[in-house]
Amino acid sequence: MKLLSIAIPCYNSAAYMENCIRSLLPGGDEVEILIVDDGSQKDNTGEIADRYEREYPGICRAIHQENGGHGAAVNAGLREATGIFFKVVDSDDWVNKQAYVQVLNTLRRFVYGKDTLDMLITNFVYEKQGAKHKKVMNYNTALPKNEVFTWDDVKVFIAGQYILMHSVIYRTELLRDCGLELPMHTFYVDNIFVYEPLPHVRKMYYLDVNFYRYFIGRSDQSVNEQVMIGRIDQQIRVTKLMMGYYDVTKLQNKKLRRYMTRYLEIMMVVSSILAMRSGTDENMAKKKELWEYVKKTNPRLYIRLRFGFLGQGMNLPGKGGRQISIAGYKIAQKFFGFN
Repeated sequence: MKLLSIAIPCYNSAAYMENCIRSLLPGGDEVEILIVDDGSQKDNTGEIADRYEREYPGICRAIHQENGGHGAAVNAGLREATGIFFKVVDSDDWVNKQAYVQVLNTLRRFVYGKDTLDMLITNFVYEKQGAKHKKVMNYNTALPKNEVFTWDDVKVFIAGQYILMHSVIYRTELLRDCGLELPMHTFYVDNIFVYEPLPHVRKMYYLDVNFYRYFIGRSDQSVNEQVMIGRIDQQIRVTKLMMGYYDVTKLQNKKLRRYMTRYLEIMMVVSSILAMRSGTDENMAKKKELWEYVKKTNPRLYIRLRFGFLGQGMNLPGKGGRQISIAGYKIAQKFFGFN
C-alpha cells in the first residue's frame, strides 16, 4: 500500500504532461503516479505514459481508457488507487518540490500516529502566463494551522477564498465511502470532486505551504473565459448537480452549512457572469432559467443565494445593471488572477 496516490488526467497532453510527472517523481516509492490516458488520439500521450511506467516501475502506472472526459479520468484513478490518500494533479500543472516533502511528511504522521485525517489542505499558486505577480490562494484567515481541526474550528472565509481541487488531498476510502463518481464528458467536475465529500469530512489539517502550481494561459484551456462561455451549459449542469447532492440548508453543522452555501453561491455567480459576458439573449435566458430552477427546487436556498450580496449583484436590472456586474467581475479577475 502506498502513502499517496496521485491521478493525472491526460488528454492529448504530450506537450506538457512530462513537466507534471517529473515534479511528482521526488515522492519516491511512497507515492504512486497514476497517468490516465483518456483516449488521446492527436499525440503520443499514451506512449509517454507507457514510457514512464517502464522507467519507474512501482511508482508510475499507465492507465488507458476510451475518452470519457476529465471526470472519467479521475474516476479511473480513484478506482485504481492503492494509496491511503488521494490527490488529482492536472497534466498542465505541477507541484513545488520543497512543499511536496512537507506534504508527505505530514501525511506520514497520520498513518503512523494516533490521529486519523480525512482531508489535508494546502495553498495553491495561480501560475498565470505573463503575470508579474503570482497570486497565492492561502487559508491563513480561515483555518487553524498545523493542528488537526474540525468544522467547528473553522473561521471565516473571506471573499474569493475557496477550497478547490488544487488545495485538497482526501483520504482515499472517504472518497469511496461517500460514493464519489464524477459525470462523464463534462467539464468543471473538479467542483464536484471537492464539494461532494465535504459533509463526510470530520478531521482536517491545514499545511501552509504553496504546494500546487495551477497553470493558466493556454487558449484551449477549460478555464479560458471564451471557452467557458462556449461551455456554459456544462457549467450550469455541474451547478445543478451540486445542488442536488444535499439540501445544504438542512446541514446540522453551522460552519459547514455556511461554507457549502457560499460554494453554491460562487457557482451561481460564475454561471451568471458568463451569460452576461456572452452578450447573447440565448445565454441570458439560460441564466434566468437557472435562477428559476433554484427557486423551484429549493426556495429556502434561493432566498439565501438571490438576496445575498453576490446574488443581488448578478441580478441588477437592465443593461446598466449588467455593466456594473461585469465591472465588478473584472476587478475581481484582476485581483485574484483567475482565467
